[in-house]
Amino acid sequence: MSIKCQVMMDVMEKIAPRHLAESWDNVGLMIGSPSRDIQKIMVCLDVSEAVIKRSIEQKVDCIISHHPFIFKAMKNLRMDLPQGRLIEKIIKNEIVIFSAHTNLDIANHGVNDVLAEKLSLKDTKPLSITDSEALVKLVVFIPEDYVSVVQMAIAKAGAGHIGNYSHCTFQVKGQGTFMPLAGTIPFIGKQGKLEYVNEVRLETIMPEKIAHRVVRAMMKAHPYEEVAYDLYPVKQSGEAFGLGRIGKLEKPLKALEFIQIAKESLKAEQVRFVGDTNTMIQKVAICSGSGAEFIGKAAYAGADLFVTGDLKYHDAQRGLDAGICILDAGHFATEMPVLEVVAKYLQAEKEKQKWDIEVVYDDFSQDVFTAF
Repeated sequence: MSIKCQVMMDVMEKIAPRHLAESWDNVGLMIGSPSRDIQKIMVCLDVSEAVIKRSIEQKVDCIISHHPFIFKAMKNLRMDLPQGRLIEKIIKNEIVIFSAHTNLDIANHGVNDVLAEKLSLKDTKPLSITDSEALVKLVVFIPEDYVSVVQMAIAKAGAGHIGNYSHCTFQVKGQGTFMPLAGTIPFIGKQGKLEYVNEVRLETIMPEKIAHRVVRAMMKAHPYEEVAYDLYPVKQSGEAFGLGRIGKLEKPLKALEFIQIAKESLKAEQVRFVGDTNTMIQKVAICSGSGAEFIGKAAYAGADLFVTGDLKYHDAQRGLDAGICILDAGHFATEMPVLEVVAKYLQAEKEKQKWDIEVVYDDFSQDVFTAF
């Protein structure tokens, strides 16, 4: 049994939320319709001739690419030019194209986190923060005997996390008043009589995006017919998101040793290095794909080495001047590892939901550069 394209899009929204994408980027559904039925998904880096050829051969009807297939506005669609020819094949073979670019770079467990894991980096955090989680505070008034029930319900729904602590609340006792009016079925008291009840004011914090879920759980657990609660926006922010990562190796390594490990881990045919190969490396910054713009930030953050791709001569010179080593492992090699991870996530969702679809990823494409 196939699934609708929209279902795939909903899963990808969990993996790489659209709002994380940079403003200049183009992400989401490139070709196709959310109502299209899909049965076989291929995850790839680029929508290339080779990928389209393999997709047609293997009856793939949905391609999820990292690089946007359509990036800039198209002024014409000519079938005698490369992109036009690809679009013609895609439409004729009824293939859906979906792209997750900078949102997948930035997302947790996305391109940069996968690269950091490949390089054995620990205690990583974003190198360049682009967004942070909006937080809200929930305040609810609960009769004393039901505090534990409501507290556990909202905690289970995701509220009350501060750093590495869960179930965080503040509680203070007080007295609540209310008068049940006609048509009510009060849990406590009688219609037309002013009631005084010993209650607890419980407050906690949560990401704004889960507020509806937490409130639903709270309402279900709370004994009152009408629950008194407030949601406040707060100025502090939650989890930070951003491009690149910076972290540490478990133990210092000479740059040459790190280069050899990185080359093997990323299956890179060639790498380029800027700096002294005898430099001891422990703090490492990374930016998958093309990240030369972050050389300064990496140096300022105290990184001994910066790993990226697409390095130019003057970028390398800036690195030398800033006193930071740079490893250009290539655009291709620093991004390819995420394909298998995304495919595994989709496969896990398929098994969980019992979808009758197939998920594969591009393990056949090669770097466009050949080293001699």
